[in-house]
Parts: sequence; C-alpha cells; structure tokens
Amino acid sequence: MSASGGTRAIVAALAANLAIAAAKFVAYVFSGSSSMLAEAVHSLADSGNQGLLLLGGKKAQREATPQHPFGYGRERYIYAFLVSIVLFTVGGMFAIYEGIEKVQHPHAIEAWYWPVGVLVFAIIAESFSFRTAIKESNEIRGSLTWSQFVKRAKAPELPVVLLEDLGALVGLVLALIGVGLALITGDGVWDGIGTLCIGVLLLLIAIVLAAETKSLLLGEAAGTEDIEKIQTALVDGETVTRLIHMRTLHLGPEELLVAAKIAVRTDETASQVAEAIDAAEARIREAVPIARVIYLEPDIYREPATDPAAATDTK
Repeated sequence: MSASGGTRAIVAALAANLAIAAAKFVAYVFSGSSSMLAEAVHSLADSGNQGLLLLGGKKAQREATPQHPFGYGRERYIYAFLVSIVLFTVGGMFAIYEGIEKVQHPHAIEAWYWPVGVLVFAIIAESFSFRTAIKESNEIRGSLTWSQFVKRAKAPELPVVLLEDLGALVGLVLALIGVGLALITGDGVWDGIGTLCIGVLLLLIAIVLAAETKSLLLGEAAGTEDIEKIQTALVDGETVTRLIHMRTLHLGPEELLVAAKIAVRTDETASQVAEAIDAAEARIREAVPIARVIYLEPDIYREPATDPAAATDTK
C-alpha cells in the first residue's frame, strides 16, 4: 500500500466522522434518541481511531536505532490493534449499554426531524468516505476478493478504514430503522433495539480487526507472489545452483526480511561466492523492492540419502 493512498483514505474518514459526530450530538440533545447518542459516540470513536492510524504511520517512519535495529515499521500494526480495542470498548460496549438502558426505560423521540435529518446527512458523508477507501484499495487489491484483501493486506490502514466505514454505514441504517419504528409505533423500545444492533455490529467488526492485526503483530510471511519472485531471483544457475530453504517476515507493511540458505558450486572460491551473494541480493531487491533486510547463507547441497533397507523392503 502506498503511504499516500492510505493517508488519503484516513483523512477523508476523519473529516467525515468529525462532522458527523458533531451533528449526531446535536440531534441527540434535541431528540433524546439513544440511537443518536450511540451513533455519536461511534463517530467520535472512529475519529479517534483515524487519529491513531495517522500517529502510527508517523511513528513508523523513524530511523532504526541500536535498540531497534530493524526499525519501527510495526508501529502501524500496534496502532491498528489499538483501533480494534477502542472500537470494541468505546463503540460497541457503550452502544450495548445504552441500548439496554433504553429498552428498560423507553421514552418517545422528540423533534423527530433532527435525528432523521442528521442520519440522512451522515449516510451521505460516510458514503463519500467509503468511496474513497474503496478507490484507494482497488489500486492495490488486484484480483483478490474483498474478504481476501482484508485478510492478506500487510498494510493495516485501508482494511481498518474499509471495515470502519462499512460498519458506520450499516450502523446508520440500523439507527434510521430504529428511529423510524419508534416514530411510527410511538414506542421508544425500538430505538433501544436499534442501539443494541449497532453495538453488536461494532463488536463483530472489532473482533475481526483484532484477529487480523494480531496476526500481523505476530509476524507474517511475504505474500505468495512476492515469495515466487524472490525464489526466481535467488537462483542464477551459475554460482547459485538452487534454493535450499527460505524464510520471510514482514518487519512492517513495506519492509520485508528475507533469510535463505542457498546452494553454491563446490569449486567456487570465497570471493566468487561473495560476489554471487551480492548479485543475488541485488536481484531480490529489484524483483521485490520492499525486501530491505536480506541474509543469505551459502552451503553445499547434498541429495537426501536413500535408506537401502527401505528400497529392498517388499513388505
């Protein structure tokens, strides 16, 4: 993911959520709708989440230090994980609490035009934010489905914004349904039920985000396409005759560590082997530019020994 692309999506979502949060709080004050309060807190939490993503992106740009020799690329994963926690606690749990309170103590919605008008405005604003996230994601998604993109993306920002915006749009529709039913029936319980649905939705999205960012924090290998490119670039057929084994690890969304044991010819000198390793590293970086840290160990490849007893055993 290009940093500029992710930043554009985050800024678009931040601007939309700040405007929407202010409008929802105003609508809550005039109408007393618990759905509006839950949605206002949801938008405020989303605004804080976008701030965390921007902060993580900034901190990840710091230079490596002796204490952190591989740099700070994983800062982006840490802050994305914090986003899932904020969404779970501030967004989901608060909405469920508010929904239960409203179901137990329902009251009629006043000044109905405030929540309805704000919800329509919020749906329009969130749609523009969601459209920006989709556009930026399509530039790097390739042939992956949306589900695969969320699961396999090494840069967490776009999947986070996508899921947040999707959750916001669905939540707004739920709030509109809850408010509408409360107005039609005159029973404020429907407003509380809508709030409960919003809370459950936010909890589910938070769990998905937490699971995906946890995997990134633990350390994921390069994608299949990049692994194939690295394997092809390693072997030149002259000094480097084959790849014995290889491990890759994302140090950050745009930083990849490559460690491999390669087979070299037995008659090569140390100088020739060193030159071959340098050439292999150059080929890898040309094929996969995010391969920043490369460790190659030369070795003599030997075919696995065959067990004579196994070959003659007819049982």
